Amino acid sequence: MSWSGPEDIFLSTSLASYLDNFEGRKAIKELYKALCEIEEKLLVLLRDGRKLLGILRSFDQFANAVLESACERVIVGDLYCDIPLGLYVIRGENVVLIGELDLEKEELPAHMTRVSAAEIKRAQKAERDATDLKGTMRKRMEFLDLE
Repeated sequence: MSWSGPEDIFLSTSLASYLDNFEGRKAIKELYKALCEIEEKLLVLLRDGRKLLGILRSFDQFANAVLESACERVIVGDLYCDIPLGLYVIRGENVVLIGELDLEKEELPAHMTRVSAAEIKRAQKAERDATDLKGTMRKRMEFLDLE
């Protein structure tokens, strides 16, 4: 549903009497204007470490949010990939951080290289394997007590 203007909003009769006066119409126009301005590009950091980018379409007091044209930004070393997600609903309890992105500035440093989703998945797996190997080696070396 898209609105072409505040006059297209159909209201119940209990609210209609309030809107008959000038102040009520002014309030509904301000509300419509505010709703139209919720088009900020955001970065949302989730509890599991994922980073989502998208255009804010809606939110509530619990930090539940709806992102349009959302994508997940995956970064491994100097490689990154934006995996498209489309329209995405985020439950507020999973949100750690929400930040507005400045569209006039470059989002990433120049040394970052954009790669395909398949390449970033391989890089993630290699990074995870290296971390697991490091943990395994640490456990094996504990018995030496080098202190």
